[in-house]
Amino acid sequence: MTKALLIIDIQNAILSGKGREDRQRLVDAALNETVARLCALKDRARAAGVPVVLVQHDGDEKHRLAVGTHGWAIRDEIAPASGDVVVHKKSCDSFFETDLSTRLEERSVTHLVIGGCMSEFCVDTTVRRAVSLGYAVTLVADGHTTADSGALAFPEIVAHHNETLDGFDAGRARVEVRPAAEITFPT
Repeated sequence: MTKALLIIDIQNAILSGKGREDRQRLVDAALNETVARLCALKDRARAAGVPVVLVQHDGDEKHRLAVGTHGWAIRDEIAPASGDVVVHKKSCDSFFETDLSTRLEERSVTHLVIGGCMSEFCVDTTVRRAVSLGYAVTLVADGHTTADSGALAFPEIVAHHNETLDGFDAGRARVEVRPAAEITFPT
């Protein structure tokens, strides 16, 4: 089983303005903590020779992730290094109208370790689609985040998705939810 680390939408403006004014600093702090865990995973994956795939959302001209803007850029901590794959998408599904499947097939990937933003949109959709396509998935329990939405605070949204997606399956493919500290990459 060949693993790859898939990091979704860790871009400068991914959560900008998504929290209420009195909660934005909490949203930003949670994002920074999530990015730190993903950076550590990325370092471990690279050390083990495991492919790293970064997904970057290409927003329209007035979107906070408008192509070519500072907000669109992948955060410096996660920025692609030599050998990393960058996949561009325009929807919540990292597989929809992208070359992600092809890039994974070229590397014989059968198991995806997934983290990133936003839990209820791009992370959820990509995890479910990956399983439906036959990939085993490990969702990094503390490696995805989002902003508050309606009556739900971001920690509730993250917890809900961890609970809902753990054990989600399609045929033999299944999702396991694990904290970053428990995730290993074979060498």
